[in-house]
Amino acid sequence: MHADEAVANRKDGAQAVFAGLATEPGVAKPDPILVVDNVVRRFGGLTAVDVAHVEIQRGSITALIGPNGAGKTTFFNQLTGFDNADSGEWTFNGRRMNGVSAHKVARLGMVRTFQLTKALSKLTVLENMRLGAQNQLGESFLRALIPSLWRKQEDEITERAEELLQRFKLDAKRGDFAGSLSGGQRKLLEMARALMVKPELVMLDEPMAGVNPALTQSLLGHVKDLRQQGMTVLFVEHDMDMVRDISDWVIVMAQGKVIAEGPPDTIMSDDRVIDAYLGAHHDAPLSAEEEERQLAEAEAALVAEAGLASGAGPNETVTTRKEPVDE
Repeated sequence: MHADEAVANRKDGAQAVFAGLATEPGVAKPDPILVVDNVVRRFGGLTAVDVAHVEIQRGSITALIGPNGAGKTTFFNQLTGFDNADSGEWTFNGRRMNGVSAHKVARLGMVRTFQLTKALSKLTVLENMRLGAQNQLGESFLRALIPSLWRKQEDEITERAEELLQRFKLDAKRGDFAGSLSGGQRKLLEMARALMVKPELVMLDEPMAGVNPALTQSLLGHVKDLRQQGMTVLFVEHDMDMVRDISDWVIVMAQGKVIAEGPPDTIMSDDRVIDAYLGAHHDAPLSAEEEERQLAEAEAALVAEAGLASGAGPNETVTTRKEPVDE
C-alpha cells in the first residue's frame, strides 16, 4: 500500500470511531486512554480550570482549543505533573495519576512539549536526544564506573536518537549546540526528544507557535505521523486551519470549563464556540430599546467630555448660547 494511502486510512479509521457521538462536553469515547473527572485548579480567587469530565480517545489526534486565558496550558500542567490540582482525579490507561511527579508521568508513556521549548542550549542536539531515553544504566554512580555495564545500551540509545534526528531532518545538526537552532528547529528537536521515551500519549502545547512558515508543513507532517505509528496526540493550538487539517476531534475550553466537543467541521460552526471567541450575541441585531439606550449612553458621554474640556465640574450642566452678531 502506498504511504499516502496508509496515512489516509489511518485518519479515516480514527475519525470513524467518533461517528455518531454527541457533540456535548464530556461525551464518552469508545476506548479512552485518558479520563479526567472534576479537575479544579484555583489561584487565589480565580478558578483557572474546572473540568467536570473529559475523555481522550486512543489512537486519535485531539485538538484542545479556546480563547486566551481559557485554561488550556494550566490543564496540561495538571495532567502531566507540572502542577497540582486542588481537587479531582484523572487516569491514564486505567491508572490513577493524581500526585504522580512529571518524570514518572513521562516514564509511564505520557509525554508533553512546551510552548516555549526546553532544549538544553549548552548541550549538542544529539546529547539532548540521549537525555530523553529512560532507565539508562549509566545514570547510576557505581555502574557508571564500569563502562561494560552500560556501553551496549548507550549505543542502542544513540542509534535510536540518530534515526529520529534523520526522520525530523535534524541529522545535519547533530553536533551543533541546541541553542544555535532556530525556533522551528527547536520545536522539532523537542518533539523528537519526546519520542525517545516511546510514549503512548503525546501532548503538544502550541506546536506551531513561533515557527517559521517554511517549517510548519514539516511539523504538521510529523504530528500526523504520530497517529500513523499508533500513538495518541492531544495538542493545544490557535491556528484553526491547522486544527481542521489534522485533528479527528476537537475539545473547546472557555473560562476553565469544557464547553463543547465534536469533529472539526462541526465545532467551527457551533454557536457555543463562536460565542466563546467573539462574545455572546456578537452578530445579533439590536432591539429598538437597546439602540435607544446605547445612543443615550453615547450622548451622555459626549456631554460629560465637553463639560470636562470646558472646565465644568462633573455635575455641572454645560449649556451653549449663541453670541449676538454685530450688525
